[in-house]
Amino acid sequence: MDISTLNWFAVIVASLSNFLIGGLWYSPLLFGKVWMKENNFSDDDLKKGNMAKIFGLTFLFSIVMAFNLGMFLNDVNTTTSWGAIAGFLAGFGWVAMSIFTIGQFERKSTKYMLIHGGYVTISFIVMGLIIGLWR
Repeated sequence: MDISTLNWFAVIVASLSNFLIGGLWYSPLLFGKVWMKENNFSDDDLKKGNMAKIFGLTFLFSIVMAFNLGMFLNDVNTTTSWGAIAGFLAGFGWVAMSIFTIGQFERKSTKYMLIHGGYVTISFIVMGLIIGLWR
């Protein structure tokens, strides 16, 4: 694959979508309270740590994920639907199943694994849609 044909704008927007979906997914509007309970977190626990570092690294990781997916989809025949399918295959088939595998050994609850696996699956589908649309 030729990196010069990669749509960097699509990669950045896909990165932002991953970041924003995560913010919504783990908010009290969706799964935030359940996620906190599954991790035995209190509101005070979430205030600990260097939040600038956490959010900065999270965005960096989002760029790496979108770039990786963008390189897989960096082909003239890529369509929006193929982007979404590839996003699903990567998100569910690789990442979510890895979360479930690790979760089994760590004795995590099914809720815990579904929350994380669901997030990455939806996020990768949206990233694939964006990259496929702007291919």
